Amino acid sequence: MNLKKLLNRDNILLELKSEEKVEIIEEMVDLLVKAGKVEDKQAALQVVLEREKKMSTGLAGGLAVPHGKTDSVKELVVALALKKEGLDFASLDGSPSRIFIMTISPASHSGPHIQFLAEISRLLNREDVRNAVLQAESADQVIKALS
Repeated sequence: MNLKKLLNRDNILLELKSEEKVEIIEEMVDLLVKAGKVEDKQAALQVVLEREKKMSTGLAGGLAVPHGKTDSVKELVVALALKKEGLDFASLDGSPSRIFIMTISPASHSGPHIQFLAEISRLLNREDVRNAVLQAESADQVIKALS
């Protein structure tokens, strides 16, 4: 899975404004809508919020990966956003989440969804990559850090 093909300036946000979990999810779905990746905002928002209710997607190391599956998208779509001071996202290790990667994929295609989550986990499990992403001052620098 090539992250460079999935991420661009339109779906990367260097500083989230939101201060609560639901607001962050809404802000990221809005980013996908503005980027032309999601047409049905409500459907996308609903599946991500429903998934989050089942179990938090806050992972260890300051990473959160809110995600969902709906046939309102034709292919896997991705947004990446940063909250450099961190936010409680009910993470596995109790640390505040600072890197948020949202993915929404078609309900009928689980392969790309699972591949993407595995790739993100592999990359961002490395502290040097997380630090480079958090220090990025542009979307291009974020993409470079993940390459």
